[in-house]
This record gives sequence, C-alpha cells and structure tokens, in this order.
Amino acid sequence: MRKVLYIFGLLSDADVQWIAKTGVLKRLRDGDVLIHEGEQTDALIVILEGELAASNLALGPFARMGVGEIVGEISLVDSAPASATVTAKGEGLALFLDKDILMAKLAADSGFGSRFYRALAVFLADRLREARRSSGNRSIAAADIADDELDAGILDRVSNAGDRFSRMLKTLGGHRPSA
Repeated sequence: MRKVLYIFGLLSDADVQWIAKTGVLKRLRDGDVLIHEGEQTDALIVILEGELAASNLALGPFARMGVGEIVGEISLVDSAPASATVTAKGEGLALFLDKDILMAKLAADSGFGSRFYRALAVFLADRLREARRSSGNRSIAAADIADDELDAGILDRVSNAGDRFSRMLKTLGGHRPSA
C-alpha cells in the first residue's frame, strides 16, 4: 500500500480523479499474465485487490506485489520491452491506465506531467532501495530508511494520499470491471 501513497501523495485530487475515470477496471483470475517479458507494455497497472508475482528468464520468480502496487512503470519511462513477466496469483482486481492515453495527458497538461513524473521518480527510487536491500547490498541511504518507514518529505502527504486512494476506489465502485 505504501507505493500508491508515494504516487497519490504527490498528485492532486483532480489528477487522481482523472486516473480513476480514465482507467479500466479488470478482474484478474489466477494465472492471468498482465505483462509479458520481452514485449511492449501498453498500460500502467494499479493493483486494487489480490497479489501479483514478477519473474524473468534470468532470475525466475523475484517479487510479489499487493494492493497499492503499480506495475508497468518502467516501460512507461523508457519504452523498452518489459524486463519481467507479471502474473496474477489468485483472484484480484486492477486498474489499467492505457499508456497512449496517459502519454497524451502528460504531453497536454504540464502540471499533471510535473507531478506525475516526480511521483514516479520517488516511487522508482523506493523500488531501487528495496532491491538493493533484498540483494544484501545496503547503501547508507537505504539503511537509513526502515522497511515500513516513509520518507519525511512524503510523510505529511500520506493522509491526503490515503484519502485520494479511498476516493478513487469509491469512484471506481460505480464502474463494472471488464473480464
């Protein structure tokens, strides 16, 4: 859940509302592949219910992600094919934000773009710290941030982020997920 707080803490209410209205809800079944290693990713995905697993040919299974996690973000930044396969583990629900629509919004709305890319940078920095911690290669910066501790610069935005996430879920509650 902490990941979505990073993103939503730096976005405005209007930004989160746009994401909720623009995204497509999809029910996930056990074994559904959301992202295929080596293929282009066409969506940014927010996990609303359930769990996903990431794996690749080089490492095998290497990560599990739950509610509030976001996947597809790396391919959004560099447009390279996905470096991992992401698969649903059990039933779930996810919000898919079409990459082309998101890129058009980023190009047309500089305020949204600035907030979104800053949030994405914070999110990716946190993911890098986690990867370094799990590999046993702890840097001083990573060692200073406990697993469940949020960065002080983000902490004051957590309450707003949680409220935004809750409002997004309420907004999405009025939409039927596609199969």
